Amino acid sequence: MSGVFDRLQKQIDDKRKEGGITVLDLADLPPTLRKIMRLLLRQLQMNYTQLVEAIDQLPEDERLTRTALDEALNKLAEQAWLIQIGEGKRAVYKVNLRRRAGSHLSESIWQNLDSKLKR
Repeated sequence: MSGVFDRLQKQIDDKRKEGGITVLDLADLPPTLRKIMRLLLRQLQMNYTQLVEAIDQLPEDERLTRTALDEALNKLAEQAWLIQIGEGKRAVYKVNLRRRAGSHLSESIWQNLDSKLKR
């Protein structure tokens, strides 16, 4: 029987294979990690300095220390929630959203219209 940590690691590995996360996955994150993800979703891409400034603008009881921010960013990048370009204070972070499957609805609508017009 696999333990909780084994199941969590399997979920992390599965997300890496799928190429990112969905917005619904945010609900499963701990509050600290979810806070960072929400900030990044609003801006799409932020460098480390911008993240620090955004965290500093939060209400005092919601702010993170630099150590906590660094640990959270490392954890999110390690788990493939974030794409990290560069390192340290020059790093740029982007949310790694999973691509959605394309809709085939539009194709079938046009095919149906074409077939009816040809009659």
